[in-house]
Amino acid sequence: MTSRALILGCAGRTLEPEEAAFFRDARPWGFILFKRNIGTPDEVLALTDALRETVGRADAPILIDQEGGRVQRMGPPHWPKYPAGGRFGRLNGSAAAMARLGARLMAHDLSSVGINVDCAPVLDVPVAGSHDIIGDRAYGSSPEAVAEIGRAVAEGLMAGGVLPVMKHIPGHGRAACDSHQDLPVVDASRETLAAQDFRPFRALADLPMAMSAHVVFSQLDPEFPATQSRVVIEEIVRGAIGFDGLLMTDDLSMHALTGPFRARAEKAFSAGIDVALHCNGERAEMEAVAEGAPLLSGRALDRAARALARLGRDRSGFDVAEARARFEAGLSAAA
Repeated sequence: MTSRALILGCAGRTLEPEEAAFFRDARPWGFILFKRNIGTPDEVLALTDALRETVGRADAPILIDQEGGRVQRMGPPHWPKYPAGGRFGRLNGSAAAMARLGARLMAHDLSSVGINVDCAPVLDVPVAGSHDIIGDRAYGSSPEAVAEIGRAVAEGLMAGGVLPVMKHIPGHGRAACDSHQDLPVVDASRETLAAQDFRPFRALADLPMAMSAHVVFSQLDPEFPATQSRVVIEEIVRGAIGFDGLLMTDDLSMHALTGPFRARAEKAFSAGIDVALHCNGERAEMEAVAEGAPLLSGRALDRAARALARLGRDRSGFDVAEARARFEAGLSAAA
């Protein structure tokens, strides 16, 4: 049965019958979990199993934002606390190796409870005066450092059977406000953006998935944020950056976007987005987004299939205890 071009959140740690029935009818391509959904490891595994049962696909993507630092949905007491991305950027010669090892450990944590997609790496390059919504989530302040460490994070996740999602394409680092609350407007020229903001995404354009930025780039498209801008998606994301993987929206319930939820989704799809993301688990909002989302078809379906084809399983005989001890020792030595 064909999936709808949707990734949806759920309300709690278990599925209510009405919620499960809605998912069976809506047939989203995947799901996303947040801290409200996270209980014990057994509870999370039961939830991911239940979500997949609603759509009848054992490989249905289940996403989470597990970056470390401020953005870590799974944490103590059941899972370790991981450092923010900026910590790796301060490790000098060991930055990439430590970031790769940390991501590999995260992949173990996620895959053990049925989560197979992580919304990382963050490839945004912050600039002086920008809002700290990115802040220490960034791996560094230069495109080269962000790309190198971002590549290592992606490799660590994939080595553990978890797909990475690079975000927030084509760049959130210049935003002067938090797109969860307001719509950022960036006035930098295309030349400036190409020289800095786009570069990490261009360097990692071979990755399977990316998440769009709810940011208006006034010199590219003064009317629409990147998520809903055909100019940005066609000319920049698909063109200048060269990304031909699966492009998903950032959360459509964020306050950077306005208007009815069906229209929010429809504008994104008209602009060239492949899959819409809605996170907060509010049923009425999800129903409206689903009404505005098409079935996965054409190039979007091809991109989704190519992404899932890269979803391998760890066969490396990974020694979790040894790796975790090595990771903690490396961080302590650099403190």
